[in-house]
Amino acid sequence: MEIQHFRYDNKTVKYFILATMVWGAVAILVGLVISLQMAFPALNFGLEYTSFGRTRPLHTNAVIFAFIGNAMFAGTYYSLQRILKARLFNDVLSKFHFWGWQFIILCAALTLLGGYTTGKEYAELEWPIDIMIALVWVAFGVNMIGTILLRRVKHIYVSVWWYLATFLGVAVLHIVNSIEIPFSLLKSYPVYAGAQDAVVQWWYGHNAVAFFLTTPWLGLMYYYLPKSANRPIYSYQLSIVHFWTLIFLYMWSGPHHLLYQALPDWVQALGVTFSVMLIAPSWGGMINGLLTLRGAWDKVRDNADLKFIVIAITAYGMSTFEGPMMSLKSVNAISHFSDWTIAHTHIAGMAWNGGLIFGMFYWLVPKLFSVPLYSKKLSNTHFWLATLGILLYAIPLYWAGITQWLMLREYTPDGLLAYPNFLETTTQILPMYHFRIVGGALYLVGFLLFFYNIIKTVNAGSMVADEETEAPVLTDSSARKAGESFHRWIERRGVQFAVLVFIALAIGGAVEIIPMLKVESNIPKIASVTPYTPLELSGRDIYISNGCYNCHSQQVRPLRYETDRYGEYSKIGEFVYDHPFQWGSRRTGPDLARAGYIGSSTYKTAIWHYNHFTKPLEINPQTIMPAYPWFAKKSVDLTQLPVKIRVMQMVGVPYPEGYDQKAIADYKTQAQKIVDELKVSGVVVEPDKEIIAVIAYLHKLGRDISPAGQKK
Repeated sequence: MEIQHFRYDNKTVKYFILATMVWGAVAILVGLVISLQMAFPALNFGLEYTSFGRTRPLHTNAVIFAFIGNAMFAGTYYSLQRILKARLFNDVLSKFHFWGWQFIILCAALTLLGGYTTGKEYAELEWPIDIMIALVWVAFGVNMIGTILLRRVKHIYVSVWWYLATFLGVAVLHIVNSIEIPFSLLKSYPVYAGAQDAVVQWWYGHNAVAFFLTTPWLGLMYYYLPKSANRPIYSYQLSIVHFWTLIFLYMWSGPHHLLYQALPDWVQALGVTFSVMLIAPSWGGMINGLLTLRGAWDKVRDNADLKFIVIAITAYGMSTFEGPMMSLKSVNAISHFSDWTIAHTHIAGMAWNGGLIFGMFYWLVPKLFSVPLYSKKLSNTHFWLATLGILLYAIPLYWAGITQWLMLREYTPDGLLAYPNFLETTTQILPMYHFRIVGGALYLVGFLLFFYNIIKTVNAGSMVADEETEAPVLTDSSARKAGESFHRWIERRGVQFAVLVFIALAIGGAVEIIPMLKVESNIPKIASVTPYTPLELSGRDIYISNGCYNCHSQQVRPLRYETDRYGEYSKIGEFVYDHPFQWGSRRTGPDLARAGYIGSSTYKTAIWHYNHFTKPLEINPQTIMPAYPWFAKKSVDLTQLPVKIRVMQMVGVPYPEGYDQKAIADYKTQAQKIVDELKVSGVVVEPDKEIIAVIAYLHKLGRDISPAGQKK
């Protein structure tokens, strides 16, 4: 048997570990800042770049792509080489992957704080960064697949199945959801509109959770749990069932984020059905992980790495039971648009992903640097701080979600809403926001102990950048052997295995998305719904750039307490010119779908909007809305209007031919009417200021389907 000598690439792993530490501290710190801003709005500081609408997407992107993403690449590259007995395919690709990913993170931070966002959750980054993500992701995939092809083992271990699914799944999701047409260097409009955009976005949004925050981490669990416990995985057969059923079912589940909303019933039904079915494979994976520890619980007691992994697997089981339950329409009516959802996502992020990162690094770093962990005592202290922090963060938000729902649906004996003002419910749950701050602070303190412990371990040890090792040369093993199962055979066929994975991934998305794009009867138009005027379109862009969608929905569900509070429930045809859609996922403030509907409870005059944006505390001293004084100072770039109109025409908005040449004149005419209205109230403002455009946009919302006779 021929033995080959080769070297593992440990330097790339080290770089991703260090990047994880730095970006993790930033991400969690920003999370604490936005939780403080929710409870104490003065901490927005009245500044454009520190307002909640800008910092919230910075936090989510930093946690997902910077903290969790870098940790995923570190764990994947270390385990991939040792599973396959091969060095990473190409050193140049490894460097390009690392530095490219860090550059993307830096660009994301700068653009999000600068207000350059698509307005779609977890996909906020604009078109140049989307292209960079695609290029770096392809480099990651080529590096991984090249390593698989160069392997010195016959069968591809289960962890690599999950890594392959991650690469293919994220590639498909990112490309399909990011089809957009630029109108400037850093801004674009998506080609999808309204309900189409909603389906594509939540197909992406839910499955970004699946294929960036779940599948790679299951692969890492299947490697690092047996390594840390020094025991084989409990069941190979269960691993197979877990893998194939999960990657097939997950892609169908996105519409459960859009229940009771302006979407065809068949799409909602598919989302609910497949979400409930996901319980089985998810719990199969949890059981496989926990039973791997049979006979090794004494190690769990003594080692923080295993304790964190147990917490992670337990949280995975909880989240993957809770998610399908929240997909049931009766439960979704309670949980959606509430803090329940925030608690759910943070259990997954802080405990499942965070727990696995901590457990993995506590095992991996000492191995990589050939030195014992600097302090077991610090690691165990970190465990208890993190666990307590997670509980103090999540439990109050569950409480807040249920409390707010009960208040929003409460009626008086006379059949009137007991709390018609949304703000009454927000002030009631503020104490829960204070508890959340305590939980987040404890989690951050624990992370800082983790940071210190890992850095001290790194400094005390010595890493071999190119670690020498050896393995037998792999002989041809492509032919199927007599009596060999199909799956054992396909595990030896890397390319065919990847093709089957792609097919399993693609079916669900195709079934849900293609009919929404191709079958016009799925999205009937409403004759009275008209495209946005240039002024309204500019106001919509400003609304999105300042992250207003983080706190306000634009979707009235057909539930009595919502229609009594906001007005007529939303219809699918209302949104055919919305690029992107703005249905929202959380209500920290009232729904705005009927904000321009004269006579509705949400309608406000121009002077009210002006005062609300510039000095909200004078409108209501209890509000937690930050001030937006820059709206009254910043001017809209009118030179962009013609190209905006032309791009909108390209995506199907029926502006008249040549309207791009009239857009600026129409903008000024409509803006002057609002300026004159404000002047009557004693406010003098120039027509080109952002606040005029935002007021025009809010006055547009819902007015197209308002009773006959209302004037625009």
